[in-house]
Amino acid sequence: MHQRFPSFRHHDVVDLSGETKVKVKRKIMCKVHKDENIKYLCKDCKTAVCQTCCTIHHRKCDMVVEIESEIPAMKTELKRNKENLLKKHDEMKTYVGKQNSIVKEELALYIQIESSIKSASLTAIQMIKDKERNLVSELKEMSDRHIGQLKADIKSGEMSVQMYQQQAELMDQALQSECDMDVYEMYQGCEAGDVKAVGVVNVKEKGRIDRIKFRQDTDKLSRSLEDLHLGEIHVQYDDVLDLKAAPVLQDTIDVLDLMATPVLHDTINVTVAGDAGGGDPTDVTVLEVNGTDTVVVTDYNNNSVKSFYTRNSQPGHSKLSLGGGPYGIARLKHNQVAVTLLYTRHIVTVEVNPDLVLLSTITTNKHYRGISSLTPSTLAACSHYPPCVDILDMSGHSHPSDRVRTIC
Repeated sequence: MHQRFPSFRHHDVVDLSGETKVKVKRKIMCKVHKDENIKYLCKDCKTAVCQTCCTIHHRKCDMVVEIESEIPAMKTELKRNKENLLKKHDEMKTYVGKQNSIVKEELALYIQIESSIKSASLTAIQMIKDKERNLVSELKEMSDRHIGQLKADIKSGEMSVQMYQQQAELMDQALQSECDMDVYEMYQGCEAGDVKAVGVVNVKEKGRIDRIKFRQDTDKLSRSLEDLHLGEIHVQYDDVLDLKAAPVLQDTIDVLDLMATPVLHDTINVTVAGDAGGGDPTDVTVLEVNGTDTVVVTDYNNNSVKSFYTRNSQPGHSKLSLGGGPYGIARLKHNQVAVTLLYTRHIVTVEVNPDLVLLSTITTNKHYRGISSLTPSTLAACSHYPPCVDILDMSGHSHPSDRVRTIC
């Protein structure tokens, strides 16, 4: 019966009289020709087919073979793929293990750095509290002294009041007395100056406190708080060469060759529309403003500061005209720069958006050329005459104690 019906012909029939292990070979029937099993492989079409499919659809194909003949090669390829998968599995498992260890280390490092930041903050707060205690202590000392003086005045005044009262009573008795000598003696006492305010204090006494005030320089306090440096977060990326790192073998990683010939990546033409002549860039700095890398240059010939950037895949620029020839430039904050104006006693601050906006003009006592930023509110500027480097605040005042004078 199994040989008679086509759907049963692929079944294996064995003798059950003895112990027999039956290895069932699954046969796949053709989807087009339901009564034929798939036994061939067309390598040209990369399709498993039956006998009828070979005859009808693959007559012109050159590589039609029996699947059974390709099984050993397929198994060899599968074994190789399996070994590769197991190797990748082990590598990825090792990688995951290392990453878990790194995560634990980074969490511990984060806790350590957070503790250091908090410690620095607590130290700064403690210094502020010490200054607060000193001010309060000084205030209490001066206030106690002042109040003590005022209380002494009050006591002296009370004594004077009592003395005046007694003198007035004596005068009243003399006026009511019918004895002429009593009146005469009291009169002589007044003429001699015996009637006076005993204990009256001279308010113009030297060293006497008149009033206590608290004067606070809010600008200086703001600058001090702005200049307060708790520390900085340094991030090292795995694709950047760390020159302070321990040396490694040249063949193990791709390193920056410091002796290699420099490669020019791009050139920016600083001459823009409206310039009277060719551009004359004297100084340059680079800022990242809202994710946009911005190059800011000083153009001496055209009395302007210019910014160049690329936004939405389109190049752009901005030009800010100034009242003098800009020379040096320094970055103040992530979107602010300071610029010296040659042969003028001015330093201007400019906001970079990346378009340029004039913020302020600082008047100085000297003509400055080069400039650098020490803090967001402190500048270092060099003068040609006299030859020196001055430390300036944002009002243009120099700090003589911080001045470094160099004779050329």
